[in-house]
Order: sequence, then C-alpha cells, then structure tokens
Amino acid sequence: MRRCLVLAVIAIFPLQMMGQSPTTGPLDPLNFPRLKGYSAYRSSSNNLYVDSNDDCKHPIPGETLVLADLQGPGIVTHIWVTVADNEYGWPRLARLRVYYDGRKTPSVDAPLGDFFGVGHGYERDINSLVVRNASFGRARNCYWPMPFRRSIKITLTNEGRHRMTSLYYHVDWQKHDALPEDVGYFHAYYRQAVPPPQGEPYTILDVRGRGHFVGSVLNIIQTQIGWFGEGDDLFYVDGETAPRIEGTGSEDYFNDAWGLRPSDGPWTGIPVAEGEGVGARLTGYRWHVPDPVPFTKSLRVAIEHAGWTYDADGRARSGFEERPDYFSSVAFWYQKGVNEDLPEPPYGPARLPLGNAEQIEVESSLRDVAVKKGAASVQKEVFWSKDLLFFKAEGPGARIDIPIDVPRSGRYEVVAQVAQSPDYGDYVATLDGKLANSTTLTWGPSDVLPPEPEVLHNYQPETYVAVDRRLGWHDLAQGRHVLTFACVGKDPLSTGYNLGVDDVVLSEVQSRPEAPPDVEAVPTPAAAAGSVVYRGHALVYYLDELRKAPAGGRAGVVRSIGAFGTEAGPAAQELAARLSDPDPAVRGAAVWALSQAGGGAAAAAPEAAKLLKDSDPQVRGFAALALRDMGRAAVAAVIPELCAALQDPVPSVRMTAATALGRMGEAGGSAVPALIKALEASNVPDITNDGVQVLRNICYALGDIGPAAREAIPAMRQVEHLRARYIALEAIAKIEGRPSPTWH
Repeated sequence: MRRCLVLAVIAIFPLQMMGQSPTTGPLDPLNFPRLKGYSAYRSSSNNLYVDSNDDCKHPIPGETLVLADLQGPGIVTHIWVTVADNEYGWPRLARLRVYYDGRKTPSVDAPLGDFFGVGHGYERDINSLVVRNASFGRARNCYWPMPFRRSIKITLTNEGRHRMTSLYYHVDWQKHDALPEDVGYFHAYYRQAVPPPQGEPYTILDVRGRGHFVGSVLNIIQTQIGWFGEGDDLFYVDGETAPRIEGTGSEDYFNDAWGLRPSDGPWTGIPVAEGEGVGARLTGYRWHVPDPVPFTKSLRVAIEHAGWTYDADGRARSGFEERPDYFSSVAFWYQKGVNEDLPEPPYGPARLPLGNAEQIEVESSLRDVAVKKGAASVQKEVFWSKDLLFFKAEGPGARIDIPIDVPRSGRYEVVAQVAQSPDYGDYVATLDGKLANSTTLTWGPSDVLPPEPEVLHNYQPETYVAVDRRLGWHDLAQGRHVLTFACVGKDPLSTGYNLGVDDVVLSEVQSRPEAPPDVEAVPTPAAAAGSVVYRGHALVYYLDELRKAPAGGRAGVVRSIGAFGTEAGPAAQELAARLSDPDPAVRGAAVWALSQAGGGAAAAAPEAAKLLKDSDPQVRGFAALALRDMGRAAVAAVIPELCAALQDPVPSVRMTAATALGRMGEAGGSAVPALIKALEASNVPDITNDGVQVLRNICYALGDIGPAAREAIPAMRQVEHLRARYIALEAIAKIEGRPSPTWH
C-alpha cells in the first residue's frame, strides 16, 4: 500500500505517467482524505525582507538562476513561472534545465516556452492536465512529476541579449523516505531541423535505455503555401527497423481531423494555428499519459514532413510530397537512470524561429511617424519595461505610417508586436502600400488564391502587451520602408479605435545550418566510469574538439566546456586564450565559460577584465558576469576596471559590475566613491525600467560592502523610486549594522 501512496498523490494521473498499475488512484474517494506519508515544501523567488515586494529575479544575459536545489528522495510536483521581458522571442531564449543526482548533463533541456507547450517564442493559453498556461500565456504551470533519489537542481538561463525584467517562480515538491525502484527519471529535450534532411522523417527523439514516452510538443513554420500535415507519426521501439506504431497524418496525431485549428484539451491541443500561407506557424501538444509508449532498449520517435505541394502556376502538384518546412520539438519521457546520450541543443538566438531577429523600438522614431485622423505619442511603461507607440485614432479611415529601416537587401519576415486594450480598434496592415499578411484558412487548391485582407482585432478587456502579428515574408531593398496601420472599425465592446505598437521585428529568411549530428554513446577512456561527463564525454574530449574546431564551431565547444562548471577549472588557460578570438561569439562564450568555472578561473581575471571594453555589448556583459562569479580574489585584482564599467552605456553591464563590487564586502571600500557617483547618475526623475534595476543593484552592492560604505548613506536616503526605496533602506540598515527584518 505504501508504494501506491508514495506516487498516487503526485498529480492528477501520476501513476499512469510513471507506468504504474495502481489498485487505488486519485479518483478513489478515499485518496484525498487518506493521511500522507511525506512532507511538502516550496522553493520560490520570494524576498525575505519583510518590507519588500520584490519577489522576483532579474537575470542578465548569460546568467543562470537556480530555481531549486533539493536533496532527496523526493518528487517535484509543480512548477509555476511568470516572466516580464521585452525581448522578442524571449520564451525561446530562456533555457530551462533539470539535473539529477549531481550530473553535469541535464535531463531536461528545453526553451522555457516550448517546455510549457508553446513554440516560436509565443505566449498562448493552454488548459491541459499536465500543462496549464493562463493570463494570455504568461502564467505557466507544469504538473509533470519529477522524482529524484539523491538530488535535483532546476535552473533557468537567459540566453538572450536583454535583461529579464521580472522572473517569478514556485517549485513545489515532496520529501519522501524512499522511492520505489521502478520509478523512472523525467526527461524533456528540445531539437530542431530547419528544414529536416531530405529523404528521411523529422526525428523528435532518438534515445537509448529503458523507459516510456509520455508526450511531445511539435512546432512548424511553413516555407511554402498549402497544407503541410500529411506526414505520419512513427515510433521505432527497441531497434526495430519498421515502426511499431504508425499514424495516418499530422492532424490525426494530435487527435484532430481535416486540418488543425486552435484548441486545447486534457491530453492534446493546438495553441498556435496560423493557417497555410508562407511563414504560417503551428504548435501542437500531445501528452501520451493515458497511452505511454514503453521501450526496453531504445526508442526513436519521428514524423514525416510531407503534404500538399504546388507548381509555379498555382496548380496542385501532389497531395503527399516532401516539403522543406521548419520543424522544432520537445520530447517528454521517463527512463531508468539519467540520459547522457543526446547532443547539445542550439544556443539562444539560433533557436529563434528564423535564427535571427532585429528588434526595432518604433516609439523612438516618433518624429518620423505620419498620421491621418489621429495623433501619435509614446506611452511609457505600459507593462513593466514595454513602451508603446500609441495612436489615438478618430475612427475608420485613420492611419499611422511607421518608418522601418532595413539594414541590407534580402527576404525578411516582418512581425509587429501589437498591444490589445479595451479602447483599441481593428486594423489592416500594409507594407509600402501592399497588403502585409500571409495567412490562409483552408487547405487544398484554394490556398493559392490571394488571401483576403487580414484584420488585426486589437480589443481586449484588459491591456496586454503584446501579440506577435506576423505580417508576411517580403523581399525588401536596403533602406527605408513604410509600415502602415489603417483603422477599419472596432469591436462593439471597445470604447475607442486606438492602436499601440510595441516593436517591429525583422528576421532575415536565410539558409540555416544543419543541426549537429547526435553524439554516439561509445565508451572511451575520456568517459570512463567515475569521471565527470557532459553529454557522454569528459572535459578532455571537449578540449581536444576545441583545438580541432573550425571557426564557426568554436563557440559551441567552448560553451560545452563551461557546462562542466567548477570542474572546468583545468581548462581556464585554454579558455583565456580564446578571449582574444576575432569572433565576438567565441570571446563571449569563452568569458562566459570562465564565469561558470568560478574561483578556479580567478587567474584569468585580468584578461577577462579587458573585455569590459570590448566593442560587442554582449561580450562586455559576459565579462562583468565572469568577474562577479570568479570570486573576491578576481574582483580585487580588477576593481578599477569594474568601477569604470559602472559608466557603461549598457544597463546590464552597469548592474553586473555593481554586483561584482558588492561581493567584495568590506574589502570593496575603495569602490564606494564610484558606486555613489553611479547611484546619483541613476537616481533621476525620468528613470527607465532598466535604470531602476541599475539603481537597485548599486544599493544592494553598497549594503553588501557594509560599514565601509557609510559615506553613501546620504545619497541612498535620496532614493525615492517606489521599486528602489526599500532596497536602499535595507542597505542602510546593513551599513549601520542594524538587522533588517525578515520573515522566518
């Protein structure tokens, strides 16, 4: 009976998820009142300072936050995350990883958004039994049970170029005395192929071991018109050459029929369905909880990339032909032990829908905007760090012309991030006078007909910033173009015809590199038993690969060395040699890897400090991060350089430099005058959201320096901003030696 009780309360259908055959279950009327034999806990972003409501984190580019670091045996039963971020595609740039039992290789490795069921960097609601997203997709909940025997560490890394404005999280878990031997470890893994290789299906998962497959999230970007989804799902079990399970079409795999349209449900749903035009996107989830697929040796899950194709004259050529659409996915499964056998997923921007993005803050071009029947202005901080180009329209026929500068000639996807609000109207977009949309709603030969104008319906009972509105793929010459939004009406419930545009995003449509081949799990001396390994290989393997890597592949190998964390110390000299690489991606990866090595790389601090003046702002940010994490000895050697970095034009560099100086404690007293100067420069009436965070980090740093920062108290008493005042007061209390009140 105890064996059933340990698992039956994990989630709604937990025993089925783990492959058990319960005699009782959650629907048993005695399950809820039955006394429990475990203890319940939570790890969260809560701030212990009693006068603070700053219950969130603000990870800078390259920073990894530990959401939970727990000792077992236990089971993580629920993860809740919400984020405010103003970077395009940030749910694809935030990387969620889960490590079991002290392993360096993560068993969960996926973009945050895709892990929670929505691809393409979108935010969408989902209402399934293991994933539920609410608040326009901003409140993400996962109920996958994650058992662990010795330990579990859950991390989130910001692999973008902007600071996350706010990251809130809960990790709910249970502490148990023991777990049954036949309980597997939860895994989730992201991969992409843009497009998949010709002549073979797209692989969702290819894994060795014993376990059972419990779900997938599949994303498609159409590179051609027409219905993409005639491809069958294929499950190859235990090395069989023929699929043991084979489907009848992509929509059938998601338990729908005759195409796919937005929906959700307990085990399957379609959060994103944009039709069948060029550039249209789709995301579907399929949880194999009632019907897991067991395997004892290996499992390969794949799906064909085939559908309708057309000749240049618009005639249907085939109803089942291979197509070059872009695929990405997350596979979910349980297995015995921890898997070390999967390749490194693409890093950060390479995971964006088209692998690149230029985010244009259109509010900065207000003086060049032209309007008809209305007025344009800028609304600040509509949602945390998001500012809007706001058009107060008089009614139908009103229009706003927004200039867009294209850096070089090419084919681009144009995305407008458009807000929704109770007083917003309906609009049609044109680019240089031509309709800017690519969505069609049916399948078959009618797809080739010109689409009707796509109306952007922007009414919403509460303000939401912002929906990604795809405006098509366009051939654009270098230079200035004009994006026009024309009002065509409003929802009957709307109180106005207004419009708010957050950003316009240009992504160049270009050939994408093939995904790296899977690493074969061949035992070698480098991966001998007892050695620390990452994805099946010891540190010496990656050092050897780095010496052989071509110019375009060095950054990825360097990041793999950084994944060894403090065990990467022996590679510090090799990493330091890469700090002068001509490629900024390699310099950034090398200094980031040194940050992961921590104190073991302290000797490289002077070389890393030189990158605080690098021409690439992201490299400068990584350098500040590395110096912060190398420890006091490293910071002590470069205090003047860090003080100079407090004047950097990039806010994330300033805030990280301040934090690094604060970690010196009283030994950082020589940096106090520079910190005071930076505080006074930040404490201005028209402070931006990023400026607030710089101000807060400076206050934290002065508080950490303690009594040696007493001369900063008058400047901190001048801090009045709502979200920085209590941090200044807490810092003053620390400097004066008074205990700051905390909840216990």
